Amino acid sequence: MASTVAANRLELLQIADAVARDKSIDKEVVLTAMEEAMQRAAKAHYGAENDIKVDIDPKTGETHVSRYLHVVEMVENDKTEISLADARKRNPDAQIGDIIAETLPPVDFNRINAQNAKQVIVQKVRDAERERQYDEYKDRIGEVVHGVVKRSEFGSVVVDLGKAEGVVRRDEMIPRESFRPGDRIRAYIYDVRREARGPQIFLSRSHPQFMVRLFAQEVPEIYDGVIEIRAVARDPGSRAKIAVISKDSSIDPVGACVGMRGVRVQAVVQELQGERIDIIPWNPEPATFIVNALAPAEVTKVVLDEDTHRVEVVVPDEQLSLGIGRRGQNVRLASQLTGWQIDILTEAEESERRQKEFNERTKLFMDSLDVDETVAQLLASEGFATIEDVAYVEMSELSQIEAFDEETAQELQSRALEFIEARNKELDDKRLALGVEDAVLEVPGVSAAMAVALGENEIKSLDDLAGCASDDLIGYYEVNKDKERVRVPGALDGFNLTSDDANAIVMAARVAAGWIEPEPEVEEEEIAEGEEPEGEEAAEA
Repeated sequence: MASTVAANRLELLQIADAVARDKSIDKEVVLTAMEEAMQRAAKAHYGAENDIKVDIDPKTGETHVSRYLHVVEMVENDKTEISLADARKRNPDAQIGDIIAETLPPVDFNRINAQNAKQVIVQKVRDAERERQYDEYKDRIGEVVHGVVKRSEFGSVVVDLGKAEGVVRRDEMIPRESFRPGDRIRAYIYDVRREARGPQIFLSRSHPQFMVRLFAQEVPEIYDGVIEIRAVARDPGSRAKIAVISKDSSIDPVGACVGMRGVRVQAVVQELQGERIDIIPWNPEPATFIVNALAPAEVTKVVLDEDTHRVEVVVPDEQLSLGIGRRGQNVRLASQLTGWQIDILTEAEESERRQKEFNERTKLFMDSLDVDETVAQLLASEGFATIEDVAYVEMSELSQIEAFDEETAQELQSRALEFIEARNKELDDKRLALGVEDAVLEVPGVSAAMAVALGENEIKSLDDLAGCASDDLIGYYEVNKDKERVRVPGALDGFNLTSDDANAIVMAARVAAGWIEPEPEVEEEEIAEGEEPEGEEAAEA
């Protein structure tokens, strides 16, 4: 009999070892699952109200079944409680509140108990296996993995990664490519999530970083960190642009990525189903970088607008289609790569626009300053765009214009100031007629013209302005019932405000209205070179 018990114990440990190895989980997890299964069987045998615990010795395989009883003065439930007198028969040192462990004989497993135990063990092992998979793959986000296609589900592909399964959803695949069960596949891990059905490993072949990782595998200089890919833009399966820079001036980053006779880039192109890849040198100067990004189109002029992060690019007339690309692909990818909104004009269009702006400014100066066409054209050609430019510029800049003397400059500036004063008076009268409070005009950033525009949009008090969002001022886009993206104008459309400008006005109004406290001004204390801050200053540092 003893040999049979020893054999059972040994078999228990062997089963735990086998399951742990097969599922790549800790042996203790399997033993814990077995303990819980036996504990359920014991409760079913002795009664569910009993507080029963099962322990399996991980070295010998010996099973201990215990029932825990709380030591109390008066027993109300003999399944979970024991009187102090009875407790001291077992342990003379027992006290009220102690717990007495009572050893119970092992439970024989019948068919039902065995089936229940199997379900508990299988579920616990499956949970442990899922946790192991999650812990293993959550730290592998950003890697390229190899796998074998297992099956297709609603356009998505399930991939066997060996110890886990990943999924490539339809929108993460390269267009027009298809896989069949048994095909080998490479993909990029972009997300790992815990879900009720187990950890979900999301793979992608269209992600920009998939291309980056492929280049790192093909180009040793990228893997070693000598060459860095600074930016990537892709139209998966069609065309892509990558910007590269070398930390070693003796190594050409573009040439290294292309490889001898294009062998390196061709390896990536083949993996990406023939996707055309433009490799361009990254440059810290935005203008130069944008010119590089628009290759193969030639650029003759670049005008940057730092405030709106837009850039106007002028190309020769015959280069327009090349710069824009098929269905706008070239300029769209260049915009994604550089982070700038790119507007492309031909030289003829730019010349026509400049002439139109010149004529508009000339007319503005003729009407506002009551000057002849020659004087107005001189001002426009010297870069003056508004009446404010003329009114508040240094007198020396006006008098230095050819054909202008000091007396002419003074007269022009005087007329400009008179015009602004008259216009402001007219705007102020209109503001008052609309019922816009003086407090609105006193908000930093709000001009008289803006106050009128706000009044026309029923924003008449400080509270009205404070209750606005930036989109209420500068406008926003929304999708209408026909699923078309349409722009909803803001109250201050036409004033060329950025989102930051609009936010600053709204926040200033909220401070003025007493809705929020103004941010305290931080005065930086200068610390002499070589001195260490002391006391509270050191703690804050």
